[in-house]
Amino acid sequence: MVWTLVVPLKPLAMAKSRLRADPGRLPGPALALAFALDTVAAALECRSVRDVAVVTRDPLAGAELAALGARVLPEPPGGGGLNAALEHGARAVRAHRPDAAVATLNADLPALRTPELGRVLDFATEFPRAFLADAAGIGTTLLSAAPGMELAPAFEGRSRARHHASGAHEITLTGVDSVRRDVDTAEDLRAALALGVGPRTAAVTGGVPLAARAAD
Repeated sequence: MVWTLVVPLKPLAMAKSRLRADPGRLPGPALALAFALDTVAAALECRSVRDVAVVTRDPLAGAELAALGARVLPEPPGGGGLNAALEHGARAVRAHRPDAAVATLNADLPALRTPELGRVLDFATEFPRAFLADAAGIGTTLLSAAPGMELAPAFEGRSRARHHASGAHEITLTGVDSVRRDVDTAEDLRAALALGVGPRTAAVTGGVPLAARAAD
């Protein structure tokens, strides 16, 4: 089974507010774009990924992600938040390919390793719906729906518990830290940098943890 990934991305000017508030003063919009580009580039290299659809209304992000090879979809009319964007993306994918296997992937996985993503997606093929918890064990970084299954996303906040309660199977693989490591805070970014980030994130951060930058 090969997958279409739906990746949501909010407008860059609104992204990563907690990182912007950190003493390291890294630029939130530039970081959000770098994270998304490194995430999508790694995903497109995965043998288990057929294509990537990014749902965003940010023109700069859309243009750069399209240049990587992603299909860019506008946000649904009227907005509706993250889950509405993911449902819209899944519907758009299946309007062209009704039998598509669809999985969501967070846009802020700058340390994403292609082989680790492949292991997660291969594991997910065994279940109608499956999800991977984030590194904190509270949220979700990936949710999958096999052909014929509704995605039924329940992201934001304590989404791990909600996805589990919805009947999705939790993916408990070890050695897939890069697929779990989303980045919302300076601590998250330091952890991603320790794993090793993609080239665009490294260019924005200098490849140096925020604590070190703040001390300069």
